[in-house]
Amino acid sequence: MTFAIHASGAARVAIDETVPALVHDLIASRVTGADSALWGPDAESEASIRLGWVEAVSVSRPLVAEIEALRADLHAKGVTRVVLAGMGGSSLAPEVIAQTAGVPLTILDSTAPGQVLAALDEGLESTVLVVSSKSGSTVETDSQRRTFEAAFRDVGIDPVDRIVVVTDPGSPLDDSARDAGYRVFNADPNVGGRYSALTAFGLVPAGLAGADIDELLNEAEASLLEVAVDSADNPALRLAAAIAATTPRRDKLGLITDGTHIKGLPDWIEQLIAESTGKDGTGILPVVLLPVSPELDAKPADLQVVRLVDDANEFHLRERHEGEILVSGSLGAQIIVWEYATAIAGYLLGINPFDQPDVESAKVAARGLLDARPAPTEPAFVENGVEVRVSDPALAVSRTVEGVLDALWARLADDGYVSIQAYVNRLDVPQLQGLRELVAADSGRPTTFGWGPRFLHSTGQYHKGGPAQGVYVQILERTDVDLEIPERPYTFGQLLEAQAAGDAGVLAEHGRPVVSLTITDPSADVLTLFEAAQK
Repeated sequence: MTFAIHASGAARVAIDETVPALVHDLIASRVTGADSALWGPDAESEASIRLGWVEAVSVSRPLVAEIEALRADLHAKGVTRVVLAGMGGSSLAPEVIAQTAGVPLTILDSTAPGQVLAALDEGLESTVLVVSSKSGSTVETDSQRRTFEAAFRDVGIDPVDRIVVVTDPGSPLDDSARDAGYRVFNADPNVGGRYSALTAFGLVPAGLAGADIDELLNEAEASLLEVAVDSADNPALRLAAAIAATTPRRDKLGLITDGTHIKGLPDWIEQLIAESTGKDGTGILPVVLLPVSPELDAKPADLQVVRLVDDANEFHLRERHEGEILVSGSLGAQIIVWEYATAIAGYLLGINPFDQPDVESAKVAARGLLDARPAPTEPAFVENGVEVRVSDPALAVSRTVEGVLDALWARLADDGYVSIQAYVNRLDVPQLQGLRELVAADSGRPTTFGWGPRFLHSTGQYHKGGPAQGVYVQILERTDVDLEIPERPYTFGQLLEAQAAGDAGVLAEHGRPVVSLTITDPSADVLTLFEAAQK
């Protein structure tokens, strides 16, 4: 077995009650056969052009030699540092592949000007930039590409020698990149971004960074028969039932890495599941946890815990984790099984797991704000340098950050969740992610944490399209650091601000309560936030 799953409690009951019907209806073989009718007539058109991932292993094999040859050529020229400009699935899959392989890959999936500057300042002489985008129109990736092109030219380097493009064949980026003379890798156009881990989008940046992508494909290939067969032992059927068919349904999925060699997998799973299932007022909300997170003590009834371990069967015998799902397997097997399980979970939920209808709304709002350039809204109040803005004036009656957070938690229903969204330079304040643990304890509800704008291509779909359960805390920063974007009438700082304001506006239009906290002195103001969340 390349993948093992052990479930107990409600998850085990869901497997026992649901998998026989999935086997009877030939769901696994229909997914493998790219049966686009599986998710219903409304989804058939989209599904018909989004099932290429079931053949990704064989389709991607010829890429391995090309990627390894390019890496050798770059190394011979002293180019050993790889920076990836990409968003969503274009960055999260290479990130987990590189981290697990222990090879350095700089991920640039932010518009925070300080973060972009840091990527530029680490040594352009030895840097190759991988630009990953299905269309090339993704505003973050386009802005990063323009900036690196100008920076390379400024130091006398021809960008043609230092930029590699990964995109769909015939996309606007494909055409412009080839016209400019860039090295281009085409990915299968019949694969959506979040299912693209084993396509060029996952393999090119990770392979150039030094990961053994041939072995990754071998691991994935070894699991293909297991997920394709209509059997009660099929790990993808079992996992799909465990995460999507409990009674009553647990629509929060706690993801814990516990002693496994695979690094960063929960972040990739989070995007895959949240963006695939969070629509039509339903979905599964992944919550990335630590082994000591408050949710594990509180045990909310709507949270199903998945523990990622080295050996699920051995772990079960050694430690008791009643009610949890234990999974183990190689990284290649994990990617295959989670992709299958997510698609099958969509079938069980009655939704289309391949579209993302609500992601575009935040993009449109951000573009509108960039075009209109309205004056910044005045804060409801300022406390210790923290500017407080709220979607509903009633949230700010207390005139303290602590009181605003308490008022926001009071809006939480029994099945609610808190989303923390940090639109900051995460290189400067990595400790901010620790706020998640404090808020989870203070609010008493499952809490997610996302770096903006990265999460907009992930859980951002769930926030608007999933059930109306969430309350939202935005954290922004006011800084003198900014960076112009070549041939664009706005800066990175203005873009980041528009993305945050645009998403807050869309959330408010959907009736979701939003509190925006702008910090002006990161080291001091982060402490203020921590203190407010602990009270």
